[in-house]
Parts: sequence; C-alpha cells; structure tokens
Amino acid sequence: MSSTPRFHLAFSVNDLESTRDFYVGVLGCGVGRSDARWIDFDLFGRQIVAHLDEDKKASDARNSVDGDEVPVPHFGLIMSWSDWQAFAEKLKAAKVTFEIEPRTRFAGLPGEQATMFFYDPSGNALEFKAFRNDDQIFATD
Repeated sequence: MSSTPRFHLAFSVNDLESTRDFYVGVLGCGVGRSDARWIDFDLFGRQIVAHLDEDKKASDARNSVDGDEVPVPHFGLIMSWSDWQAFAEKLKAAKVTFEIEPRTRFAGLPGEQATMFFYDPSGNALEFKAFRNDDQIFATD
C-alpha cells in the first residue's frame, strides 16, 4: 500500500447512465463498485464517486484567472505535460465541447501551466492541467 494519501472526491450528478458513458467512454475511467444511486470511477488512479441527485443544478459562478472566466466549483487532475497534451488531443478527437480551450496560462511566469475546462453531462466543471515545471505547482513568485 502506498504511503502517499490518495485523492477521493464525491460529487453529484443528475443522471447515472450519461455519467457512466462520459466518464468511461470519453475520459477513459475504469468503473469500481456501483449501486442504483452511485458509481465509483477510477480517474487515473484517483477515486471519484458520482452520486445521483435528480435535483442537481449546474453552477454559473466564475472567477477571472489570467484572462479566462474559470467555472467555480470545478475539479480535475494535474497531469504530466506530455500526458496532458495527449489527453487534450483525445478529448478534441472525441469532440468534447470546451468551456476553456486547451491553452497555456501564465506563460513565462512562475507556475506556467497548460489548462482546459469542460463539463460533464450533469454540468460539473472539470479542469485538467499540467505544469511546465512540477516544482512550481505552488509557486508564488
């Protein structure tokens, strides 16, 4: 067993079938345990759990970050630079509609990163990013 804690996230969705289709078919997640009201997904080794909430509504909150209006709340992963590039190409090929197209943010500055935002079928915002230099994930200057 790894001594590094593993990330776990539970989030609400308004339809389990479309959620399964998206997370498995588009993002490439594995499926763990499931029930009539929830599904465990393996998102690149991280456990995320979709819980059914028929009344779930998407948020329209935004925060400005380096010229983008970033959806809040959101979740996702930090990937390696090359994995992020390959994943962005996979999502483009799958015709994912991006809220924020794959791009580089903070170019030439501490914390330079590649980022992209899109929504799942229930309106959950997802961000996948990669840092040019992993030592600068928490850089302030």
